[in-house]
Amino acid sequence: MSVKKKTSLSAMTMAAVGVVYGDIGTSPLYTLRECLKSVGNAANDPAALFGFLSLIFWLLTLIVSIKYIVFVMRADSEREGGILTLMSLAIRQLGPRSTGIIILLGLIGGSFFYGDGVITPAISVLSAIEGMEIIAPSLSGYVVPLSIIVLTVLFIIQKKGTGLVGKWFAPVMILWFGVLAVLGIRGILHYPAILQALNPQWAFHFFVTYHATSFTALGMVVLAVTGAEALYADMGHFGKPPIRIAWFSLVMPALVLNYFGQGALLLRDPAAIQNPFFLLAPGWALVPMLVLATLATVIASQAVISGVFSMTRQAVRQGYLPPMRIIHTSEDESGQIYIPVVNWLLFAAVLVVIVSFRQSGALASAYGIVVTGTMVLTSVLLFIVARHCWGWSLVKAGIMLCLMMLIDVPLFSANLSKLFTGGWLPVILGLLVLSVMLTWKTERSRLLGRLREDEEGLHALITALEKDPPQRVKGTAVVMVRASSAIPLVLLHNLKHNKILHERVVLLTVVTENVPYVHRVRRLDTERLSDSFWRVTARYGWRETPNMTDILYRCGLTGLSMSLNETSFFLSRDTLVMGKRPWYLRMRGRVFQVFQRNALRAPDLFQIPPNRVVELGGQIEF
Repeated sequence: MSVKKKTSLSAMTMAAVGVVYGDIGTSPLYTLRECLKSVGNAANDPAALFGFLSLIFWLLTLIVSIKYIVFVMRADSEREGGILTLMSLAIRQLGPRSTGIIILLGLIGGSFFYGDGVITPAISVLSAIEGMEIIAPSLSGYVVPLSIIVLTVLFIIQKKGTGLVGKWFAPVMILWFGVLAVLGIRGILHYPAILQALNPQWAFHFFVTYHATSFTALGMVVLAVTGAEALYADMGHFGKPPIRIAWFSLVMPALVLNYFGQGALLLRDPAAIQNPFFLLAPGWALVPMLVLATLATVIASQAVISGVFSMTRQAVRQGYLPPMRIIHTSEDESGQIYIPVVNWLLFAAVLVVIVSFRQSGALASAYGIVVTGTMVLTSVLLFIVARHCWGWSLVKAGIMLCLMMLIDVPLFSANLSKLFTGGWLPVILGLLVLSVMLTWKTERSRLLGRLREDEEGLHALITALEKDPPQRVKGTAVVMVRASSAIPLVLLHNLKHNKILHERVVLLTVVTENVPYVHRVRRLDTERLSDSFWRVTARYGWRETPNMTDILYRCGLTGLSMSLNETSFFLSRDTLVMGKRPWYLRMRGRVFQVFQRNALRAPDLFQIPPNRVVELGGQIEF
């Protein structure tokens, strides 16, 4: 038994290396180079180099090892992670007043992730392909076209699922980190004194010596920890132990060794600042390194794309984005999904970024604001979770928050200086996504408010129909209703226009709860309202996909037997008409109408055969 567990843990740890650490694992391609370029002439000063290396090491230690690995990963919801999960944990124990603020913080953090999802594939692949310039400077004109080709292929194969290339993730990334470590050791052996940079005194010395430029330079150091959020977001796929073991046993040692190896190279040859990562390798290894780096950056991009898909599904299921087509690409792993509209919108955004910025160095100036902003929001939400979910005292939780903010706030403030040099791009992308989320959530809640819960009115309607029924027809009618106690408009439309009622009517409501999974015992509630009327409530978590076949099967287990091919499903297809509003609310309403018209319809959402669906509707003012 123990051998089996050990083998399973080893396999999961290898898989975590391949998926979780792609983003942070490819940061050595450009981080130290961009850090030194940010201080201009001071780049040739050994003190500046020692200062940057010290900052990189201690940020990896404090932010990744301590903040995320030790503290943030404790905040899980049935093993699921990510900032929207942290948000859902934070609002469970609080009242309505505080809930709105926490939801806003969580949505901002989630929206920022989309901005990061556009920048990461572009900067990663560009930085790898730029290695061609070291092999042959005349090839520099091919960097952008080749980057576009690589990313185009990557986005095209998304519909095949991550399983197509997933089996290669772990071996390639393990080889990648092994090569990082070997090259780093090779450089350190030529100049062992570089290890002095482990002393935090060099970081303080850097700020004292270069106080005029150190704050701006701090904005570049954060490139070393981009991808830290992935540790938390991917926790549901692998669990905590594999992610932690992979970090401490392989990933962090390899990263630190490589950064210090690059530093040793730059002390011996300051001209290597052109591209210290590739120049750290011997001449004969440049072409293999270029190939390996390209593969590693593709994997890093894949991990971010998969993260965007997962974030989108969670937002859709929690009601923050319109229903859209979500394709499951694996029969065994529920996390492997493909969302066509998100895939191609993301691809278009990445292409625009590559064509606009053209160099990884230029993109580095756009990177960091959304990452550090998410770090700040994570710290705030973690404080709330520690207080209200873990039962920490105000003093204990406050100390944790203050210590995290001492790091997060300076990093975020330093990156704000990038706002006008490219940082506006991911911020605007994030704000656009946030506006979509808020528009959909607010207007949808407004619409649902028109369908007020009216238990007495519903019972009065059922009593009247049982007492004086219209013409009855054989079979079962499942009436989809948004609120379990609301009077179903589609039923009224059917009675008004067709003047018939089925022998058995089931009022079905599908509810998404604020948890990843709902236990099968709580999946279904059935209630008999009268001789021919039933009420069924099906509950799902935001990581689950409702399925009508499964719902009807579980209804049968409770004695309410129905066949998918012999049941008529009545759905409301109403036209939304706006009432009187101020101009800015009318604009928001127009946007909602567009989303509503193009959202995935219930038959597709719940996998109902089209020939079993009856859609009736009218006009609803909202």
